[in-house]
Amino acid sequence: MSDLFNKSAHELIGLLRNRQTSSVEITRAFLDRTRNCEPQIKAFVTIDEEEAIEAARRADSLIDRGEAKTLTGLPIVIKDNMCLKGRRTSCGSKILENFRPPYNATVVEKIIGEGMVILGSANMDEFAMGSSTENSYWGATRNPWSLNRTPGGSSGGSAASVAACETPISLGSDTGGSIRLPASFCGVTGMKPTYGAVSRYGLVAYASSLDQIGPFARDTEDLALMLNLICGYDPLDSTSAPIQYPDFTTFLNKPIKGMTIGAPSQFLDKIEDKDVESILSEAKTVFEKLGAKFVELSLPHLDYGIAAYYVIAPCEASSNLARYDGVKYGYRADNVDGMIDMYCKTRASGFGEEVKRRIMLGTYALSSGYYDAYYLKAAKIRTLITNDFKKAFESCDAIFCPTAPSPAFRLGEKIDDPMQMYLTDVFTIPVNMAGLPGISIPAGFSSDGLPIGLQLIAAHFQEPKIIQLASAFQNETVHHHARPKI
Repeated sequence: MSDLFNKSAHELIGLLRNRQTSSVEITRAFLDRTRNCEPQIKAFVTIDEEEAIEAARRADSLIDRGEAKTLTGLPIVIKDNMCLKGRRTSCGSKILENFRPPYNATVVEKIIGEGMVILGSANMDEFAMGSSTENSYWGATRNPWSLNRTPGGSSGGSAASVAACETPISLGSDTGGSIRLPASFCGVTGMKPTYGAVSRYGLVAYASSLDQIGPFARDTEDLALMLNLICGYDPLDSTSAPIQYPDFTTFLNKPIKGMTIGAPSQFLDKIEDKDVESILSEAKTVFEKLGAKFVELSLPHLDYGIAAYYVIAPCEASSNLARYDGVKYGYRADNVDGMIDMYCKTRASGFGEEVKRRIMLGTYALSSGYYDAYYLKAAKIRTLITNDFKKAFESCDAIFCPTAPSPAFRLGEKIDDPMQMYLTDVFTIPVNMAGLPGISIPAGFSSDGLPIGLQLIAAHFQEPKIIQLASAFQNETVHHHARPKI
């Protein structure tokens, strides 16, 4: 079945359970597809062909014995910042180029326990710091819809691999939009769950109070299947929420008549791109046709979100990345004169420019005399934003806005202008600041054929509401079925 790589996760599961194909056959189809696409896309850091085929054989044995779980035999790609025991986990950085963790991240343990097949690790902005996947030691990833455009970041490799049909599903991490932005740019479905819903144990930290693992998929059904696997309490993660999660698939294909969607002026007034504006209007019409009601909302402190984020995130980064000093593991500079010189040269040559920029910003903001002026003030703004959202959800089930202010921009277009790059996340950062769940779904295409995503946001642990809304939208539209011509 040469077209196996074109099929969604739930279609492949159906074929496996009906013995119409095997996990080995599926895995070979995706590896062949990856071999053909990678010279152009560069979505992967590492492709583990031998390990993948062996995992597929084990999955087929489980299926033959009647011991298969829901996702057994299904291929997946993991972002390069999630620990894979004995396999390179570099975080897109020179400083960890040969690092092989001695343990698996919790999400990886769940994937292995499910009998899924890990194809390899996906490219990313170094230490998840970026919005374009251009800040990677391994080189830039390209958007499958237009090879001169960015796939978004920092989980650009994870999104591009799904869009290019190199995998049916992948995992990314989202600190300020790093799942939803690439999902929008690459025309796939991506979700950042509520902070604490998915264990961060084994996720290499960027900003610990903001980081969250989440899935990419072709559609909401595949996304729900993956959420069922990865959500859950983990005692190894002190921020993991000890709550029971529902079967997310039960919220698929449910009517949305009577649901209320909020349209905040602080988001909608920032739309300048005519294609984004037009597609958002069309999406609103679809929801109204399905019986949803729209209400106007105000989130008065949203305008301060980006400024506050770029204090809090670099502060946490400066602390988290202090461990990379060339002493215990990772890259160590040569030709050094003593310990201090080794520290300095290792960090100067081991980190890329964007990472060093954020470390310095964070260190400055945390320094004596500046903590109250910057970090403390940013923390107070974060509380105000969280309270704005809490009040808004008293009058609506979900919030509706673009995922990104524009379609994918050209590679190199913003790399030398950090401020313009940071503004790419204007619609996504507030969601992380408040710890909320957010999903990006394909909503249409620009005049020059680039995907544009729609973002739906819900209250804490209300993923079912946005899955219900997203599923209804995708049942009514065809945007998520489109594939790039690569």
